[in-house]
Amino acid sequence: MSESDRVRRFVLERHPIRGHSARLARSWFELREHQDYPPAVQALLGEAVAAVVLLAATLKFEGTLTLQMQGKGLVNLLVAQCTHDFHVRGMARHDPIGGEAGFRSLAGDGTIVVTVEARDRASSYQGVVPITGDSLAESLEAYFVQSEQLPTRVMLAASAGVVAGMLVQRLPGAGGTQKPVDPAAFEAAWMKADHAMAALTRTELLEDDVEQRLVRMFGVDEVRLFGGQEIVYECRCSRERVANVLRSLGADEVRSVIAEQGAVTVTCEFCQKPYRFDSIDVEQLFTDVAPRGSDAIN
Repeated sequence: MSESDRVRRFVLERHPIRGHSARLARSWFELREHQDYPPAVQALLGEAVAAVVLLAATLKFEGTLTLQMQGKGLVNLLVAQCTHDFHVRGMARHDPIGGEAGFRSLAGDGTIVVTVEARDRASSYQGVVPITGDSLAESLEAYFVQSEQLPTRVMLAASAGVVAGMLVQRLPGAGGTQKPVDPAAFEAAWMKADHAMAALTRTELLEDDVEQRLVRMFGVDEVRLFGGQEIVYECRCSRERVANVLRSLGADEVRSVIAEQGAVTVTCEFCQKPYRFDSIDVEQLFTDVAPRGSDAIN
């Protein structure tokens, strides 16, 4: 399992405080393979991808968690998705951007929507919070306070090669443990965790050695780091799904495009991967397999 594409859980041994750390390199590269974003948009998308992994890691569900930012800024739509087994994808739509742009210019006024689509409908959920603060991390901290009443600190960072995130939460009561909680010690431990997150730099977050970072932040006797799970990039589009869309359009319409352009190219709206069908491919669509409906490619 690659250390560069993992989400890992950690806990403070003596206090009901937990956290998750995520780092993506290969999966981040694959997600952007067919996309070309301005640097500021790419960085924001990277932070959102790291964030959606952290959000998924805090829940027990089977399905898909979607983080959507929709505002009136330069980025009018940003979507990041993560399944319960940490398959990720993401996309952004934006207006022309010249030069550098900060978070408030990119996001503007709007909302962040977190949707859990679980196979068990009883576990499905949607939370909506306004875009707040000067970063995506600050907006997500507000989401946790409003939706789950859990004080949470979030740190996100993105570069062209790596995106990373870290989340620390103060759990209610004894956090599911049987040990009695000393309120004063618990408060002191949370303040220490809070200060450690505030002191964490983006450069440190992007470094690969999660274990040393946690020991530096919390101490070797306090923190326990678990093995973690691999993060994989996966879009739902496929050549077969695109073929079904073309079949649903009908032979006459698709052949007319072939006659005019020589080939039909369909691009996935989510990942921007192009699927090209020439005249031979199109004839095979309508002679080999009967139409199976217009399954959406995204």
